[in-house]
Amino acid sequence: MDNGLSVKLYEKLPDGELRELEERVWSANMVAALEHVNYLVVGNREFETVEGRLNVDEGKLELLLVPIAHE
Repeated sequence: MDNGLSVKLYEKLPDGELRELEERVWSANMVAALEHVNYLVVGNREFETVEGRLNVDEGKLELLLVPIAHE
């Protein structure tokens, strides 16, 4: 993981569909931080991380996110 790991973020929509938010390369430190965090901020929106999957075929980490409603 010297050059980082490609991470794809997916938002789970209310109807159950998935929408790809973004894909970018994360450093080893950012990937390691996932052990300590439950929430991510992407595009000024806060999401809860629901689950992750390592896609070995594509060499990517995929994270499933649910938006947090702020009132």
